Amino acid sequence: MIYLDCAATSLQKPQAIGHYMQAALHTCAGYARSGHAPALRAGETVFQCRESAAHLFDVEDPSRIVFTMNATHALNLAIHALCRPGLLTAVTGYEHNSVMRPLFARRQPIIILRSRLFDPADLLIRAEQAIDAGAKLFVVNHVSNVFGSIVPLQALDDLLARRGIPMILDASQSAGAIPISVRSLSSVAAVCMPGHKGLLGPQGTGILIVCTDRLGEALIQGGTGSLSAELEQPQLLPDRFESGTPNVPGIAGLCAGLSFLQYVGVDQVGAHEQALAQTLIEGLRSINSLTVFHADDPACQSGVISVRSDKLGAEALAARLSEAGVCTRAGLHCAPTAHETAGTLDTGTVRLSIGWFNTREEILDTVSIFQKIMTNL
Repeated sequence: MIYLDCAATSLQKPQAIGHYMQAALHTCAGYARSGHAPALRAGETVFQCRESAAHLFDVEDPSRIVFTMNATHALNLAIHALCRPGLLTAVTGYEHNSVMRPLFARRQPIIILRSRLFDPADLLIRAEQAIDAGAKLFVVNHVSNVFGSIVPLQALDDLLARRGIPMILDASQSAGAIPISVRSLSSVAAVCMPGHKGLLGPQGTGILIVCTDRLGEALIQGGTGSLSAELEQPQLLPDRFESGTPNVPGIAGLCAGLSFLQYVGVDQVGAHEQALAQTLIEGLRSINSLTVFHADDPACQSGVISVRSDKLGAEALAARLSEAGVCTRAGLHCAPTAHETAGTLDTGTVRLSIGWFNTREEILDTVSIFQKIMTNL
C-alpha cells in the first residue's frame, strides 16, 4: 500500500505514539480533578505536551496551548471568541468548511479573497482591498488542503499588523511541515491545528494557541477543576477554553508526535515533503489527459497536490488508484470555496498528500500506476 492521504490523517506514525497512549490509558486518571498519584500523573502528562507544543511553535507561555478535539473544534472556539456580531471578516478563497460553516452559522458578513491559485502577490493585493473595504478580522488558511498552495504568511502578517487587524491562522496542513513561530507573528490572535495530521498524533486531538487577551466568551462552559465555587467560567488560560475531562491518552500520543518532530526537525519534514512533491509533479505532468495543479515556484507548493483527468471522473480515478494500492482522496475535500476559486467545483479533484514516511520509490511507483491507468482508458 502507498498511503498518500496525509492531508486527511497521517497513517504511518512513530511507534512511540502507541506506547505513550497505552501507558496513559492504564496509569492516568482524572486530570486536574484529584490529588492522588494517577490524577497527578495525568496532569504531568498534559503539561508535558503543553510544554512541547509551546516549544515547537515558539510560544512563550505554555498556558496559551489549549487542547481540543481537532482543528474544527479549535477554529470554532477561535471564531466564536473573536467574531463579534456584524464584524466584517475576510477569508482566503481556499478556506475549509471548518471556517466557512461557523461563519455562515453566525451570519457573519464576509469578504472572500478570490486570489489566483499559487499567486502570493495577488493574495496580498486582495487583502489590502478587503482592508480598504472595512474588514476587521482575517481567517487565513496557511496551506490549502486541496491544492497545497502556501500563503505568504509573513508578508500578510506585516500588512495586518500595520493596520491593527487580527488574524486567525488555520494551520491544519502546515503544522508539523512548515516552521511556525508565534512570537514572530504580530497580528495572529489564534492558531488552530489538528493533532492527527502533520503533528503525527492520534485522531481526536487538536491545539488552539491563544495569542491575544482580547477574546470573547468561550464556546463551551463547564467544569475545569479550577475555581469550582464560582458559576462564571474561569478566565485564566487554558481553563477558559478547556471545559470537561480532556483526552489524556490522546494528548499523551500527541506529545510523542511533537517529540518526534522536535528530534527530526520541522524544516527537515517540510523539505522532504516538498522534494517528493516536485518528483510527483514532474512525473504526473508527463501523462496525457491529466491536469496537475501546482505552483511554478516550488517554495509556494507544499506536499498536497491535486490532479484532474479529462477522461475519468475524480471518484472513478481515485477508485482505480485504490484498487492498485494507492490511497488518495477524491471530491471537494470539504472545501467548496477553494474549488470555486480555482474553477474545479463541477469536477472536484483527486488529491495526493505526502507525509514524512513516504519514500521516493513510492512516488515513482505512483506515477507508474497513473500511467497504466490513463493508458488503458
